[in-house]
Amino acid sequence: MTTTETSAAPTPVIADREQVFIGGRWVDSTGDEWIDLVDSFSEQKVARIRSATTEDVARAVAAARESFDKGEWASRTMAQRADVLDMIADRLAQRVDELTPIGVVEVGVPISVSRPTQEMTGGLFRATAAFARDFETREDRTRADGGITRILKEPTGVVAAIIPWNGPIGTIAFKVAPALAAGCSVVLKTAPEAPVSPSVFADIIGELVEEGHIPEGVVSVLCADREVSETLVTNPDVDHITFTGSTAAGRRIMSLAGERIARVSLELGGKSAAIILDDADINHVLQSLPMGGCLQSGQACIALTRVLVSRKRHDEVLEALKVAYGSLPMGDPWDPGNFLGPLAMERQRERVESYIEIAKEEGATIALGGGRPAGYDHGFFVEQTLIDGVRPDMRIAQEEVFGPVISIITFEDEDDAVAIANNSVYGLSGAVYTEDLDHGFEVAQRIRTGTISVNTSTMDFTLPFGGYKQSGLGREGGIEGLEEFFETKAVHMPATAQ
Repeated sequence: MTTTETSAAPTPVIADREQVFIGGRWVDSTGDEWIDLVDSFSEQKVARIRSATTEDVARAVAAARESFDKGEWASRTMAQRADVLDMIADRLAQRVDELTPIGVVEVGVPISVSRPTQEMTGGLFRATAAFARDFETREDRTRADGGITRILKEPTGVVAAIIPWNGPIGTIAFKVAPALAAGCSVVLKTAPEAPVSPSVFADIIGELVEEGHIPEGVVSVLCADREVSETLVTNPDVDHITFTGSTAAGRRIMSLAGERIARVSLELGGKSAAIILDDADINHVLQSLPMGGCLQSGQACIALTRVLVSRKRHDEVLEALKVAYGSLPMGDPWDPGNFLGPLAMERQRERVESYIEIAKEEGATIALGGGRPAGYDHGFFVEQTLIDGVRPDMRIAQEEVFGPVISIITFEDEDDAVAIANNSVYGLSGAVYTEDLDHGFEVAQRIRTGTISVNTSTMDFTLPFGGYKQSGLGREGGIEGLEEFFETKAVHMPATAQ
């Protein structure tokens, strides 16, 4: 197991946030509760963020409702709103040096991983701006009786955007960028475990409000616990809830929203399979699969955590994977040479360790890792772990672990591989490895998942992304992600008098 023990940089000084951000302004909260940010490497508290109250949430929704109903933002053209998205992208780019260390502290990713993540966020705003400029919000269709029906695309209204802790700044782009492009007003609810990077985004919005580019009331950014957050979901003035997080939380949100038939978009969990077909060149597999399974130390819904290999190639592939996964450098996240850092929080490490124990109890064996790396008496680390002898029905093969834990599952033939890949309540991502790309495409079509790659684990988030089954509803990214924030209206008119 490759680990490094150097300390490349101290934990950054992060300012406390004493106010809440409502309607484009930092204002006093109605309560006095705080949320602590704990550095996942030092395990020390490094900042405090003001926790929003139910009254704060109600104020934010009221501001969003008023701003949307006034129509100042929604009445602007798509091109005008796209120009503001580009402004946001510019200012995010200017703050990359500020956001990069925050990403290390919040999520645990090494600094070399955090920086491109922050840089990607501005690119997602720019991509949405480009889609918005080409988006048609009106189309005339001639009916059989000679009349005209005008098809209008109108913003969904007040949007509650609820984001997770494992990718806070990126998921802001997935949700807030298209919502603003469509003309919606947004209440952004951030995760208590990663509250700081969204507050930097709030600063950007505050600047644009002050300069007159965004009307007051259009954007609020609040951090709150689950109980307070549920008042956002149940508020009758919220028209559309877009959520990224666990399937359990998504199920709860959908249930609450269903009571009043509110619109819901969900990006939820995954248990993605990578099928290594018998003709696959193992060297090609090793170029992407280990990173695809362990990105962000496995704290990613798209992680390829089930590796499917035929019985006849099992031993060969397992030995190669042990070397490849074991060579991923893990350690001090401030060292740019590391690819893996600690998990984001102590409870997450405990969760991952419990799943490793469950797998052993159910008869699987640890082929690599399985514990904490040597040399660290602090940091929420779990070694990259390969678990062999996994049956498709084991919990380790069925439930999302959210850590660097990979299940090795054998199949008899291609049909069996497809069946195992589809034997999941999830359907978010996946991969097929083969030297025959056309055949790989055919196999990919048989997998019930929203995104799948052939001979790579790389994804382009400017293209549509989302899941089948319990991995969610709707899509983010691409023109499809923008379409999520529009309602369709048909206006029927008679034929023009001759």
